[in-house]
Order: sequence, then C-alpha cells, then structure tokens
Amino acid sequence: MPPKLTRTIVLVGMMGAGKTAVGTALARTLGVPFLDSDEEIVKAAQMSVAEIFARDGEPFFRARESEVIARLLAGPPAVVSTGGGAFMSAANREMIARLGVSVWLQAGLELLWQRVRHKNTRPLLRTADPKRTLSELFETRAPVYALAQVAVEAEPGLSIEDMAQKVVAALRARGGVFEEERDA
Repeated sequence: MPPKLTRTIVLVGMMGAGKTAVGTALARTLGVPFLDSDEEIVKAAQMSVAEIFARDGEPFFRARESEVIARLLAGPPAVVSTGGGAFMSAANREMIARLGVSVWLQAGLELLWQRVRHKNTRPLLRTADPKRTLSELFETRAPVYALAQVAVEAEPGLSIEDMAQKVVAALRARGGVFEEERDA
C-alpha cells in the first residue's frame, strides 16, 4: 500500500527535467492524481500555451497560471507539474510552500539539452541558437529553483521509476508529507 500523501507535491524545474514523466510515475506510485498546470490552463482556455501568449501576452498567462496552481493546491493531495516559469513568481513560491511542497527536479544543462534538442514543442527554444537560449534560461532560473523545499538531482542513467523513488526518499527525509510520518 502506498504511503498516504498529506500535501500536494509540486514539481518545479527546467524544461526537460522530467516533471511530466517523473510526476506521472510518482503519482502512480503514491496512488494520487497527476495534474499538469499547463494542461489545466490549455483546457480552460481551449487554446495552446503558445496561442495564449500570442493573443493575450505573458502577464495574462502568468495570472491564469497562478489561479490554476491555487485551485490545484486547494484540492485533494496530488502530484502537480508546473511550467518552467511558474516557480519564478514569488507569490507562487509562497503559495506552494504554504499549501504543498515544492520539489526541484535538478538536471544539469547538458542532460537538459540532450532531452530537449530534438523536440519542436518548446516555444522558448525557437531561436537562432536554442542551446544558448536554454543555457541563459538555466542560469536565470536555477538560483530560483534552488529555493524549492526539496531538491532531487537527476542522473543520466536513472529510469523514470527510479527517479520517482528518489523523490519519495527525499520527501520522506524531509518529513511532514506522508500520513504515517505525522503520526510518528
């Protein structure tokens, strides 16, 4: 029987860090729903993230993103994957710390590049030098991701399931996330 989750786990990190893949495996392991904040926004708006950015701008998108994260945190415990920019907002970080637990899926720049370089689904990387763009995003965002309550480092050879287990172990070490820990 999986441990009972008492708080929503919010995965943060760069594109390619594995938030969706690891989050799906983690949710399956813990027997809770997996929710993707970007997918929730897309469903509500009935248009893609890129279309929202183009039509309404990034500030509008970020406001909707914060509303969706608040709604997901208010629901029953789950595993939530956020877009790479969501944790950059101090208000989102505070809300996540208060109502859930943030987990930074930490991956080095080379590993991230290996994972995203052949994908054309990353609007932010549609530049003349996508690796440089990724590097600049990494440099800007890593210090903010480091503010997460838990950090779990990705390893190139680690399977998705093993990474999910590594997250569970890190959460157990932190404490206060699973029911049996609160009773102890």
